[in-house]
Amino acid sequence: MSLQMVTVGNNIALIQPGFSLMNFDGQVFFFGQKGWPKRSCPTGVFHFDIKHNHLKLKPAVFSKDSCYLPPLRYPATCTFKGNLESEKHQYIIHGGKTPNNELSDKIYIMSVVCKNNKKVTFRCTEKDLVGDVPEGRYGHSIDVVYSRGKSVGVLFGGRSYIPSTQRTTEKWNSVADCLPHVFLVDFEFGCSTSYILPELQDGLSFHVSIARNDTIYILGGHSLANNIRPANLYRIRVDLPLGSPAVNCTVMPGGISVSSAILTQISNDEFVIIGGYQLENQKRMVCNIISFEDNKMEIREMETPDWTPDIKHSKIWFGSNMGNGTIFLGIPGDNKQVVSEAFYFYTLKCAEDDVNEDQKTFTNSQTSTEDPGDSTPFEDSEEFCFSAEANSFDGDDEFDTYNEDDEEDESETGYWITCCRTCYVDINTWVPFYSTELNKPAMIYCSHGDGHWVHAQCMDLAESTLIHLSEGSNKYYCNEHVEIARALQTPKRVLPLKKPPLKSLHKKGSGKIITPAKKSFLRRLFD
Repeated sequence: MSLQMVTVGNNIALIQPGFSLMNFDGQVFFFGQKGWPKRSCPTGVFHFDIKHNHLKLKPAVFSKDSCYLPPLRYPATCTFKGNLESEKHQYIIHGGKTPNNELSDKIYIMSVVCKNNKKVTFRCTEKDLVGDVPEGRYGHSIDVVYSRGKSVGVLFGGRSYIPSTQRTTEKWNSVADCLPHVFLVDFEFGCSTSYILPELQDGLSFHVSIARNDTIYILGGHSLANNIRPANLYRIRVDLPLGSPAVNCTVMPGGISVSSAILTQISNDEFVIIGGYQLENQKRMVCNIISFEDNKMEIREMETPDWTPDIKHSKIWFGSNMGNGTIFLGIPGDNKQVVSEAFYFYTLKCAEDDVNEDQKTFTNSQTSTEDPGDSTPFEDSEEFCFSAEANSFDGDDEFDTYNEDDEEDESETGYWITCCRTCYVDINTWVPFYSTELNKPAMIYCSHGDGHWVHAQCMDLAESTLIHLSEGSNKYYCNEHVEIARALQTPKRVLPLKKPPLKSLHKKGSGKIITPAKKSFLRRLFD
C-alpha cells in the first residue's frame, strides 16, 4: 500500500466529513458538499480530478430532464446494474443530511447520459416508493443483490431523529438508532417491504456492508443506544422466486469491532477495510483484508500503511472509496500554525495499478464516514458557508470550465425556483441571505398543503425571526398562505366596545336635548 499527500487547488472548503465519491468508468465524482450549491455549480456534483497528487474540483452538469439533487451528507450509496451481465451501471443514493439539518427519505438514481473528453453529463431521477417506506436516516447502508435473474435493493441500519412527539427545542437535533428492520426495495416498481429478523437486535449505524450475488455481509457498526461497537458479523441472504421474497439472517463468527471504516475492492474476491474507530475518538489503525472463496468468508489483518505522524495523532479522520482499490482520506489541519488548512488529504492505494478493471464486479458497500459530531447537533458557523466563486474553477486542456451560457434554460430543470408570485431572487447572484447561517435556512418551509420552499429573502423575514422558526417546532406559512392559515384558526372572541353616553343638557320647558357642542356655541353667542 502506498500513501500520498494530496494538495487541493481550489474549493478545499467543500470537502467536509460526510461526502461521497462515485466512480463511473474510472472517473471519480464528488458529491455532498456542506451547504447549498451556488450558481458556480448548480448541481453540487464535481469531477474529482487528481493528477500528480494535485486535486481539482470541476463542476459537473445534469441533463434538462433531471430532478434537483440536494447536497446530501452521510447518505447510503451503491452501484446498480439491471443484471450482472450489464456493462453500464448507475448509482443509488438514499437518505443523508441536507444543509437545513433535515434527513432525507428519498431515493435518487444517477446515471451518465453523455460522456466525451470535455464533459460528463448526468441524469438524476427521483424514485417514489410505496409500501413500507423507510424513514429519513443517515449512516446506513444500501446494497443490491441479484437472485434468479432479478435484483432488489437491501437497506439496513442508520440513525434518525427522535419522533416528532418527543422533540423539543432542546432536543430538536437528537438522534436515535433506527429499528433493526431490513427493507427490500424494488427499483423497477418502487415497492418497499420491511422485514424483522430475530438475529438483528440493534439498529447499527456506520457499519460496513458487502454485497455478493444474493448475499449481504454486515460487519461492525455502532449502537448509539448502548454506545458500543459490537464485533458482529451478519450474513443476510435474499431469495427472489416468483412469489414473495425470502430473507434469512445468519450470525457468523470472526467479526470486527469498528465503525465508520472505509471499504475498497482490490480484486474480484478481495476487499480491504481501512480506518474507522474502535472506541469513541480512538481510531482503528489496523487494516484488514476480506477474502471470499467458495462462498466462504475470511477476515485477516494485513500490513498497515506507513501512517504519517499527523494521521497517527489526529483524533478524527474521514474519507471515501474512490474505486480501483484507492481510498481518499482527510484529517483536521494543525490549528497551531499561523496559516492552516481546515483539513489535510491523502490518497491510499491498496491495489496495484495494473488491476484488470473488467474482472472486478461492482459489489456494493456503504460509503462509511464518521460524523465528528455524532453526539452533538449538526450545526456550526459554516453550515451554509460556500467559498467557491464562479471564476475559481480554472480549467485545463481536457475539461471546460463552467460556462453560465450553457444554462440559459436552467429554469426548466428545477435547480432554481420561483418561490412566490413576487419572488425577486436573481438566480445569477443568489447566495445565502445571511452570512453567519448557524441553524437558519436561506430557504424556509411553508407548511400549507403539501408544503413548499420559499426564500426567506422574499418573505422579508428578519434574522431574529429565522432563529425563532429554526429553534421551534411551530409551522410557518408564507405571505401567500398566511391568510389561509389564519382562517384555519379559531378566532378569539372580541367583546364589543362600550361607547360612553353623550352628556346632554335639557333646557327647561323646551323638551329638546342640547348637546355639549351646541351648549358651548350658545354660551359664546350670548356672552
